[in-house]
Amino acid sequence: MRVASARSEKREATIKVRTDIAHQVCIKPACGATFGVEEPLFECPKCAGLLDVRYDWSKAALPRRLKDFEVKWADQADPLAFSGVWRFHELIPFAAREHIITVGEGRTILQRADRIAPYVGLAAGRLFLQYEGLNPSGSFKDNGMTAAYSHACRVGAKRAICASTGNTSASVALYSAVDGRIPAVVLVGSGKIAYGKLAQALDYGVRVLQVEGDFDVCMERVKQVARELGLYLMNSLNPFRLEGQKTIMYRILEGLGWEPPDWIVVPGGNLGNSSAFGKAFQELRELGLLDRVPRLAIINAEGADTLYRIVNQEKIRWDDGRVDEARVAAFYARMDAENRRAKTLASAIEINRPVNLGKCLRAIEWTDGIVETVTDQEILDSKAHVGAGGFGCEPASAASVAGARKLRAAGVIGAGDRVACVLTGHALKDPNITVAYHSLAEAALGEKYGEYGVRAAKHANRPIVVPDDLEKIIEAIQA
Repeated sequence: MRVASARSEKREATIKVRTDIAHQVCIKPACGATFGVEEPLFECPKCAGLLDVRYDWSKAALPRRLKDFEVKWADQADPLAFSGVWRFHELIPFAAREHIITVGEGRTILQRADRIAPYVGLAAGRLFLQYEGLNPSGSFKDNGMTAAYSHACRVGAKRAICASTGNTSASVALYSAVDGRIPAVVLVGSGKIAYGKLAQALDYGVRVLQVEGDFDVCMERVKQVARELGLYLMNSLNPFRLEGQKTIMYRILEGLGWEPPDWIVVPGGNLGNSSAFGKAFQELRELGLLDRVPRLAIINAEGADTLYRIVNQEKIRWDDGRVDEARVAAFYARMDAENRRAKTLASAIEINRPVNLGKCLRAIEWTDGIVETVTDQEILDSKAHVGAGGFGCEPASAASVAGARKLRAAGVIGAGDRVACVLTGHALKDPNITVAYHSLAEAALGEKYGEYGVRAAKHANRPIVVPDDLEKIIEAIQA
């Protein structure tokens, strides 16, 4: 729904946010070009670099402490206070109230996960799961999409477009349908989208194009089409989308009484989340609202490990903005020459060329972060444990738990550390893999998913087949 202007006038007396403080800046120090927020850009027009949304905080009506945001919970009749994103409007003040499109996104929870902690190797009270599957479209994307759609509304966009492995298309479709003013078209790779996600995009009424290629092919075409037709780009190249995704970290801090954890563990795909998280913590530190930031652990699937290779094998760093672009280009050239394509059951992170690489390298530097990989087998085993603990998630989400387990076993995460794993999407986003894991015999499972290295269901909860016989049913129940 669109925030009602009549209600807005009443609320402005209590929430003052100046939107003239925001601007866009190229993140490359050698360029540093600056642009207004009225310009719907997704890359620097001067050097094609990534753009940041920056603020003149001296003009902002900031709280004295993060805890002051809690007072908004008492004003649930206000659509902005009801949203887990716009409740932090003062920290993302690029859109005026009348432009904001919200459907109550971000009302997610940080769950203490004592039943899953032993699997990861942590004691009770040390593992927490940030469950973004509770968003309206079932994934974390809604945090960013409310921000991107609000900016699109501000600049008067007529049509939107995105490339997607599934969750982005679902979220774009939802906001397009709810608001009605900015129709959208989504490009998905042929055969590269889970039905749970495709069903949402189709049901919400957007135009869906299935392109013969993977996500990277779709992403390149989307950028070209956006330039050619002047469409508003909704992918995480859009710096305003990442502003919304920052709020996931605010909610984790809130869930821990504003005391940062030692680690934030997140799956790495197109690297929008990790980039947004790093920016969130850096800004809070610069504002004096946080005196310590968590370390960021970004988890790739082994079959989609571009970031892992770039950071751990190529040793490429942000280096205060002096990224060795020639070495990055050489890496991608070798990848193309070897015809190495992303391949993982965790389709949401099946991405070869992450568009936010530069911002992610920056986030790693800001948070003393690390990158790790996990196998698809480890992802599915961890997914089963997450589900048994009461929080079903899609495969990509479980990469964070699998990564935390691996880092704990290696001693990188300490026994006494507090760890928050981000679960990015709902279990029903990709139910086919879940049912196969729990129901297929291992030979059949290996035949179906062996090419992904999955050959066992170590934690399967297999259905028990019984005849239509009361005694047999009771016997099975009591076994």
